[in-house]
Amino acid sequence: MPNDLDVSADLRAMMHAMGEAARAASRALARASTAAKNRALQSAADALVQRARGLLAANAEDVKAARAEGRDDAFIDRLKLTEKAIDAMAEGLRDVARLPDPVGAVSDLAYRPSGIQVGRMRVPLGVIGIIYESRPNVTADAGALCLKSGNACILRGGSESLQSNQAIAACLAIGLKDAGLPEASIQLVATAERAAVGELVAMERYVDAIVPRGGKSLIERVAREAKVPVIKHLDGICHVYIDDRADLAKAVAIADNAKTQRYGTCNTMECLLVAHSIAAKALPKIGRIYAKKGVEMRCDAEAKGILEKAGIEGLKDATPEDYATEYLAPIVSIAVVAGLDAALEHIARYGSQHTDAIVTEDVSHAQRFLREVDSSSVMVNASTRFADGFEYGLGAEIGISTNKLHARGPVGLEGLTSQKWIVLGDGQVRTT
Repeated sequence: MPNDLDVSADLRAMMHAMGEAARAASRALARASTAAKNRALQSAADALVQRARGLLAANAEDVKAARAEGRDDAFIDRLKLTEKAIDAMAEGLRDVARLPDPVGAVSDLAYRPSGIQVGRMRVPLGVIGIIYESRPNVTADAGALCLKSGNACILRGGSESLQSNQAIAACLAIGLKDAGLPEASIQLVATAERAAVGELVAMERYVDAIVPRGGKSLIERVAREAKVPVIKHLDGICHVYIDDRADLAKAVAIADNAKTQRYGTCNTMECLLVAHSIAAKALPKIGRIYAKKGVEMRCDAEAKGILEKAGIEGLKDATPEDYATEYLAPIVSIAVVAGLDAALEHIARYGSQHTDAIVTEDVSHAQRFLREVDSSSVMVNASTRFADGFEYGLGAEIGISTNKLHARGPVGLEGLTSQKWIVLGDGQVRTT
């Protein structure tokens, strides 16, 4: 049996071989036609549907193992595939195929006094490493977006979804082969060893960017160890602020949907802020919905008093730590604030620059919120659950970035490209 040093050397050799193959594939993808990339996506989508039974069987093994390990319901929800989910993955690939190809697009082309034309061309980043947990659909989404944007990718999913990911990756390989594109364009790390993550994020010779998707501990580790740029967000502490000039029906519907439509996603609302002057009307209606759906409410003193007066039980006192927590569970923190200024201050103090929303009929309040909230997505009269690449028309997303440089918010095709300057001349030479 090999010792730990031998295993580490073997793993390093495997990862570097994948990196070298990805770099070679990225050069082929950079010159691939839009038609070839779209053919690969369509073929992969067909393979997902045709192999649905096998995908479900592989996923059932992953789910069985996760339950045996005592994983909670939110984790299982992220891991589990259904026929509907597989159809959605396939449609996501087709959606990406229908999107305009960003590669090679030229913008801002203009003549200079010297007679040269100067502009910018959109180009792939090169090789993208994606590290993710739980969600098998990320394998399809990430592979599709990287492919259409002309990037090779190395996918390292969580050990808990390894069989599901391998089954999905096999479908993507079918698409690549049918289109005559290098199969190394989309590679899945076929080991559950945690050391693979450390190797991937340090392969600066081969990898141009890393995208981590998962829990805070994973993202912090990647950000700490990476030697290549990281497109990331740590937390999704999303807020909904019900303004004193909100439409009550809209406020109730949005507060309900933003919290309860799904609990385990990064764009789920974790903190509800309500203006003092509307709190007595809004909170009882919202609180009854939460109570009926089993949502635990952690409240400041004023919110707790209003909800108790309305006959709602099981309330808990909120702590400062609660307001700084991404629950990913049926738990919500609630605070009554004096008004817009206090809401902005609360979000600036506790928010994670992910997604925040205001419910208001006051245009000036809405404009202030849009300008002053420093988050990757800021919304007016809409649920935070819309912060998603598909909902934004990106076809799918590779992740949500709270970075301020390069890409911010849901990262789709353009977020996986950069621009280079191009100059078109006709023999001009510089004389000054």
